[in-house]
Amino acid sequence: MKDVTVYTSTTCTFCKALKNYLNENNIAFEEKNIDQDREAMNYLIEHGHRGVPVSVIDGEEVVGFDKERISSLLGL
Repeated sequence: MKDVTVYTSTTCTFCKALKNYLNENNIAFEEKNIDQDREAMNYLIEHGHRGVPVSVIDGEEVVGFDKERISSLLGL
């Protein structure tokens, strides 16, 4: 099983699409909403990210809803 964390914000449509995609493919993930979690926001800033979604799949960061890369990392 892959370790998947998804950094999101409340109003982000790409974040919702990414979460739906993961749920449709039965991929368990931890969501960290930067609107509600200051530590999550600080993590993104420290890693040079200024937008969401950002996925971390087994340590690999994926910026945006890059379906092809996400699918490849998850073996879908």
